[in-house]
Amino acid sequence: MTSAFLPGLVTGLALIVAIGAQNAFVLRQGIRREHLGVVVGICIVSDIFLIGLGTAGIGFLIDRVPWLLNIFRWAGVVYLLVFAVTSFRSALKPQAMDVSGDDAGSLRRVVLATLAFTWLNPHAYLDAVLILGNLANQHGEQRWIFAGGAFAGSVIWFTALGAGARALSHVLNTPLTWRIVDALVGVVMVFIAIQLALMPAV
Repeated sequence: MTSAFLPGLVTGLALIVAIGAQNAFVLRQGIRREHLGVVVGICIVSDIFLIGLGTAGIGFLIDRVPWLLNIFRWAGVVYLLVFAVTSFRSALKPQAMDVSGDDAGSLRRVVLATLAFTWLNPHAYLDAVLILGNLANQHGEQRWIFAGGAFAGSVIWFTALGAGARALSHVLNTPLTWRIVDALVGVVMVFIAIQLALMPAV
């Protein structure tokens, strides 16, 4: 009864490991040591919820009301571009980032940003609900075992990404490094915003 677990794990990791806005944000927060546990937790719970919806067969709703994805798409484009501008402005500042955690940013702001990067991205629905959900249902009675593997992939990836970034935070706390990190995050956000804007209407 465990034969579907490994395919679920591998497929989940294959879809989630790709560089995206959510991963870039987790990496940034890990290096900043800014509410990292909350960020990782939100990403994991959101993934599990979306994969669970797809496994339960809710994916057909997206097929029936595709205009919802278009709303999420344009909201995501706007948010990504705004965040990119913020990252580029930070990249212009010469000082090193204080990663001690004493002056960490607002928890509310970080929570809202994490939710936005997760829930305003239509790829999250396509990957987690439609693709993983459909693949899970192809395993029949073992669909929840497949989903369990995908759940585990999400837990492993986000935990490893956040922990790895946190472990490197002191080494990376230099003015040049932070300029590069913020600039790269801004570039990733712009690139993904363009991808979303050019997606065919559904």
